[in-house]
Amino acid sequence: MLGLVAGLAGCAGGSPTGAVTRAATPATSAAVAPGAVPGAPTAAGAPLPGALPQLPGQTFYVSDRTAAAQQVTALRGQGRTAEADTLLRIAARPSSQWLTDQAARSTAEQVSRRAAEADRTPVFVAYNIPHRDCGLYSAGGATDAAAYRAWITGLAEALGDRRAWVVLEPDAVAHTLDACGVKGDAAAERYGLLAFAVQELKKRPQVRVYLDAGNPGWVQDRAALAEALRKSGIAAADGFALNVSNFYATDRTTAYGAQLSALLDGKHFVVDTSRNGNGPLGAEAWCNPPGRALGTPPTTETGQPGVDAFLWIKNPGESDGECGRGEPRAGEFWLPYALGLATAATG
Repeated sequence: MLGLVAGLAGCAGGSPTGAVTRAATPATSAAVAPGAVPGAPTAAGAPLPGALPQLPGQTFYVSDRTAAAQQVTALRGQGRTAEADTLLRIAARPSSQWLTDQAARSTAEQVSRRAAEADRTPVFVAYNIPHRDCGLYSAGGATDAAAYRAWITGLAEALGDRRAWVVLEPDAVAHTLDACGVKGDAAAERYGLLAFAVQELKKRPQVRVYLDAGNPGWVQDRAALAEALRKSGIAAADGFALNVSNFYATDRTTAYGAQLSALLDGKHFVVDTSRNGNGPLGAEAWCNPPGRALGTPPTTETGQPGVDAFLWIKNPGESDGECGRGEPRAGEFWLPYALGLATAATG
């Protein structure tokens, strides 16, 4: 997690069926040092006491600089050991690093180097497309197409020859197929930028790229989605990503993914299982819904053909936004919610 931007959250778009239609992704910036927790700053790059171990057989990198890891340290310092132990269900698991602004290059380089030293693979989320989130709660992104190309090129260069998985631009493709307004020339430009991003990232020999494809409750015209993904460079990517920051159950998501894969020459995919342990609360409940649980821990051992990994793309415990019930801003770590997710988890 790179930090926080005030007032940014995921939006919940409407659909004819009333299904949840977007990822409710966090929006972040470099306003705070990597993994910083509001009110508990640490020096940039300083290791935390008692760094988290990389468990045997674990593919992905566990960072000791995440908000959850820092909260564990803070709780132990306060003698709140029971809460710290519960929170370790999040902190000790691999989660992704969101890249959203000009700090992305240095962050990607630092995190990928630390992961390489640990012989693990980091997962990044590139989230900086122009006109991001249709100008709604997670508005922002690169100022124009030229700025975005430069940003992606810098990100690819920062990864170098190190291993990394990149989930590319949550919501960007699906928003060209809903009521967002990214249509015509704007959609064509977006498809071109995504194809450029795939191409640049895939120049790096050990980088996998998964182009975001929304979730089972969003685009129901799978043929139209497949065509949009083709325009966005899916042929050169390793596959697509589903359920980013959402709550759909894994079986429903993988069934949707298999149908989409069949339209894309068998492209593989990954699934965000960070908070889907209890499935969704309801059709419209995308913003910090209560009673949810951590899902299957990150793994490449999915047991399902075509499913490359279950990932925690959304960082569990980070708010979806100010949903009108006193929640923190989008991307801000929220301890009570995190403890609820961890306590409800069965895995």
